[in-house]
Amino acid sequence: MSAIVEKKAGDTLPPVTLPPVTRLDLIKYAGASGDYNPIHTIDDEAEKAGLPGIIAHGMWTMGNLAKLFTPYYEEGFIETYQIRFRGMVFLDDVISLQANVSEQQEDKITFDVSAKNQKDEDVIKGKVVFSLD
Repeated sequence: MSAIVEKKAGDTLPPVTLPPVTRLDLIKYAGASGDYNPIHTIDDEAEKAGLPGIIAHGMWTMGNLAKLFTPYYEEGFIETYQIRFRGMVFLDDVISLQANVSEQQEDKITFDVSAKNQKDEDVIKGKVVFSLD
């Protein structure tokens, strides 16, 4: 794996594919985050809300997106993290995480980031500014 400092506009980070989303993932996240909204863990409650089934917490997906940068934390840190939620994540979805360099400065690299489901639909799009040490 190359150092993040070597990345130039147009380069990508190695993609990360998450295992299929499970109810246990969402129950654990609810406990860790304090977000116990039942649309994330109880089928009947999600259906009452007009959803086809339980959906992942948006912040669960956003937090997982940061895994793209885990191998590079010895070189710097995420300074800015801006995303837009574009779609819902359901049980058994397989989420692919991607980051493409859009700009490289002396001490910062800007990435276009996305999370896509197995249908290649965006569920998150955004930007990350990674500050180099």
